[in-house]
Amino acid sequence: MDTILVVDDEINYLTVMEALLGEAGYEVLTSASAPEALKIMGGADLDLLLTDMKMPKMSGIELLEKSHQLYPDLPVIIMTAFGTVEKAVLAMKKGAFDYILKPFKNEEILVTIAKALEHRHLLLQNLMLSQELEKKYGFPNIVGDSRVMQEILALVKRVAPSRATVLVTGESGTGKELIARAIHQVSTRAAKTFISVNCAALTETLLESELFGHERGAFTHAVAMRKGRFELADGGTLFLDEVAEMSPALQVKVLRVLQEMEFERVGGTRTIKVDVRMVAASNRDLKEEVEAGRFREDLFYRLNVVHLQMPPLRQRQDDIPLLAAHFMHKYVTENLRGKMRITPEALKLLVSYPWPGNVRELENVMERAVILCHNSLITPQDLPQDLVPTAAETALDIDRLVPLGIPLPEALERIEEQMIRRALEQSGHVQVRAAEMLGITKSLLQYKLKKYHLTSQT
Repeated sequence: MDTILVVDDEINYLTVMEALLGEAGYEVLTSASAPEALKIMGGADLDLLLTDMKMPKMSGIELLEKSHQLYPDLPVIIMTAFGTVEKAVLAMKKGAFDYILKPFKNEEILVTIAKALEHRHLLLQNLMLSQELEKKYGFPNIVGDSRVMQEILALVKRVAPSRATVLVTGESGTGKELIARAIHQVSTRAAKTFISVNCAALTETLLESELFGHERGAFTHAVAMRKGRFELADGGTLFLDEVAEMSPALQVKVLRVLQEMEFERVGGTRTIKVDVRMVAASNRDLKEEVEAGRFREDLFYRLNVVHLQMPPLRQRQDDIPLLAAHFMHKYVTENLRGKMRITPEALKLLVSYPWPGNVRELENVMERAVILCHNSLITPQDLPQDLVPTAAETALDIDRLVPLGIPLPEALERIEEQMIRRALEQSGHVQVRAAEMLGITKSLLQYKLKKYHLTSQT
């Protein structure tokens, strides 16, 4: 309900306007003077100011000027007698939305008010849209300055405006759904619905009904028609998580939707056409699933138009401090805690931990730390014991790495080779990243690779 403040030193006009606007469905506030109106404006959320021109103590033009200082977007309509039209024109120059002559017809002022409110709503809508676009294109929910994440986000921006189907793969907890939402938000479908379905969470029968909907009486408990996710996502984006868990029979039906953009509800005969952009995700290697006969090859190629491989957190260690700070701030806000920070010792443990559960595990650890921390400083004592290495783990197992009797030069070479192998694995076999992790130049790393007969990407 829109709220209108009416200001007039003539009480009769206030009474008439309060009744007229109240019957029209507006919430009405009234004031007999401009100074009192300013006090009301300080404590009320207004959508329109309707003020008389000629009033004691402060004129309508002065009230207009002061209201625009407080609320620049608040529309103001000036009410004036015939003899002060010139001042009304002056008010228009100073930013009034419109003016209306007394005495006026009820229909006339209602039309003018409706136009002013429509103008305000459009301004607010454009402002919200601008803020939303800025928010969307900045990927506010995705934290990461590492090279691999910036490459993924750049690819997201390129592929999002297209109609191409996207396959997102990666270990559990790496943020596959977050990337799917980012694709939707940057696309031309952003104003439409984003629908997410976890294929691993439902049985085959339930998943089919969930995707395609069902008609009344299609099965025992189908007491009413129900639209499926494909239908609900029409014009928007459908995200199929853990797509490798679908049965072969269901894979055939999903393939048909991708090819024809049409389907029938379970138990129905009417063909329903849709316009859906699909993003699929899996923590399995779908090529291996195809080779093993568990996933249809034709569906794989339909899904794999653009492939995004999400890196595990252990391959983007540079992002761990940023992610830790992000989650700390999130849960500090949610739990109404004061400002907190992480000690260097605790941060070192976070960075060195391999994170088998990836970003999701890190988020859980930070939520726990914020809740259990006794003060404003998160220390190693506030982290799970799994993250704190024991003395045996921190000590170098020299007997295992280098058996007794091996000359020192050969022993050092064995250790060096193992460190290079580990850096290659954690960097995704990208030489530049592996060299950075080892603290050496790329050319020196290439020399070592040849020396130890190791291979990697350039």
